[in-house]
Amino acid sequence: MVSPDQVSVGVLVTAVPRDAVDEAVAVCGVGARRAGGKLPPHVTAYLTLGMCLFPDDDYAEVAQKVTGSLDRFGCWDAVWSPPTAGGITQARKRLGPQTMAEVFERVAGQVATLSTRGAWLRGRLLLAIDGFEVDVPDTEPNAAAFGYAGSGEKRSAFPKLRVVALAECGTHAFRAAEVGGWTTSEKALARGLLMRLRRDEVLTADRGFYSFDNWGLAAGTGADLIWRAPTGLNLPVVKVLADGTFLTMLINPKITGVRRRRALLDTAKAGTDLDPDEAHLARVVEYDIPDRAGSGAGELVVALTTILDPREARADEIAAGYNERWEEETSNDQLKTHLRGPGRILRSRLPDLAIQEMWAWLIVQHALTALIAGAAEAADIDPDRVGFARTLRLVRRSATGTADIPP
Repeated sequence: MVSPDQVSVGVLVTAVPRDAVDEAVAVCGVGARRAGGKLPPHVTAYLTLGMCLFPDDDYAEVAQKVTGSLDRFGCWDAVWSPPTAGGITQARKRLGPQTMAEVFERVAGQVATLSTRGAWLRGRLLLAIDGFEVDVPDTEPNAAAFGYAGSGEKRSAFPKLRVVALAECGTHAFRAAEVGGWTTSEKALARGLLMRLRRDEVLTADRGFYSFDNWGLAAGTGADLIWRAPTGLNLPVVKVLADGTFLTMLINPKITGVRRRRALLDTAKAGTDLDPDEAHLARVVEYDIPDRAGSGAGELVVALTTILDPREARADEIAAGYNERWEEETSNDQLKTHLRGPGRILRSRLPDLAIQEMWAWLIVQHALTALIAGAAEAADIDPDRVGFARTLRLVRRSATGTADIPP
């Protein structure tokens, strides 16, 4: 069961324990400069999280809510006045851009359990990778650091952060992320995430993330992949399998010679191991989605997978696994539409603070999805059936004046 003290700003403390914050502060070397200060790093970190939980409130109002009961734990003196907006900004500058990223690294662990519905494919955890953009205030520092989408008359109104994240399909919890400017491509940001996959995981991805190098990097971790093939990718038939799927060969695009490519195909057909720098063996699962666009026409989906043996996953299981990729769209929507609010920009007018704030948003989303997953497991239902918006409203209502941050 989810206890009452978890349904408050305490949900942040449950998901982000003080030890994790202190460890991140130590790693980043941003410890308190003087003893007795009322905005030491750990308080500033929780204030930054509170800003994301209450995006409609100004700094002073957030401070009133988050510091409501700190005096009970010796972290806050009741005779002090709440910090001013200027004081909070200075404290956030001292905290720096990477501390919250370090906190996220420590707290964003696996949320799904073996009983979480929709989270697994034959005992392997289903993950998805996707990207989204976030508007930041239109200041010269932000514009120089992050850039705009488009140019000229079609340039975006605000500079943009680009975020690429790994999310659990079953719980929607963000597990890892990379944050950069608009000028950094999704494929480039994705590389830092692909290296972190594990053998007991299956990564689903849209065709925009495919490249020979990215496939090799992800497959090299031992994780399984289910990725949509980009349009126009040459997929020679190596072997037709009994279930109607077939094995193909993904060839390094740097190999352009017809003879060399034919020799690689012959090698694959003979069952000889391929040099991973030159080619990879993959299984192709093709299926139709009728009338997805509502135009009366169907859509052919070509999915590539490292699961070569149909006995390890049937074609329909591969198709269903790829369809779970859309669950990350729900993760993105939870953060951008429900938590932050549609059309909102971040608060931070400086690049370092914008990056810090973005990591705080990711932490809060993870904390709320962990709460939802726990409640769903206790009720023996799919986490999809627990509304994120309703949970967020409950947390916000319960949070006022009840923030508990342990000393």
